[in-house]
Amino acid sequence: MKSRKTLSNWLTNRYLLIIRNEENFAEKTTISFNYAKLILISFAFFVVLMLVSLYLSRTLMAQWFDPRHEVFVLSNELIDFRRQVDSLDNQMRMKDQYMQNIQSILRGEVAEINRDSGERVKMPKVSTDEIQNLTPIDSQFRKEFESADLLLTENTNFEYVDLMNDVYFFKPIDGIISRGFDLKIDHYGVDIVSKSNEPVKAVADGTVIFADWTQDFGNVVAIQHRGNMISVYKHNSALLKKVGNFVYSGEVISIIGNTGELTTGPHLHFELWYNGSPLDPEEFISF
Repeated sequence: MKSRKTLSNWLTNRYLLIIRNEENFAEKTTISFNYAKLILISFAFFVVLMLVSLYLSRTLMAQWFDPRHEVFVLSNELIDFRRQVDSLDNQMRMKDQYMQNIQSILRGEVAEINRDSGERVKMPKVSTDEIQNLTPIDSQFRKEFESADLLLTENTNFEYVDLMNDVYFFKPIDGIISRGFDLKIDHYGVDIVSKSNEPVKAVADGTVIFADWTQDFGNVVAIQHRGNMISVYKHNSALLKKVGNFVYSGEVISIIGNTGELTTGPHLHFELWYNGSPLDPEEFISF
């Protein structure tokens, strides 16, 4: 009992901490305390200090205190790196597919996109007469177009009527057509004979998507226009635009020439493609 009373007295006895001025011993501050209150405050301070230390060790100072932090950071960086690689791989595949489509067009292949698989499928070449036979046109449909004063010929393709009304095509070069558009012999454009060193102009606003040398057609320029329309200019002697350049309708893009193996003299071979299908340029442009 005596020891308990002694401990209780020791904890509850009040003490004064007096702070005086060193020169004149004037009293500045007086602090009253006992050991119980001092122990309680010390314990509370210790708990707060431990909680702050734990928080810092898990956040701001984790890289020094937590051995798993570096592994966690490296794992996140590896995941981000894999995502970037996958994204770049997808972009490269899309660009490769895009270039294959452009090369197919430049080689004169008729193709369409398989909507289910997204792959480009080469289609058999058919004549204009066969296309007309595959397209049913009843009498009522014919009367509606005849009333609109539209001439129905074997070369008319109603799919492009809206396109003809929306886009004005500039004549690519002044000259004479020596060979016209003919699907039967796989001639997907028109050959235009003109003066030597005559400038070739863009038929409409667009972005250059191909400007390079090919074995068969020499210097070739291809321009992407709005509405999935592509114009192609072959056998040029010089190219004045690069891939990625935006050109305006009537802007000079190349010089007429006689380059490539599939040519018999200076001329411009001009093609129009819509959704992967060739069009007769003379239906859109007055040469």
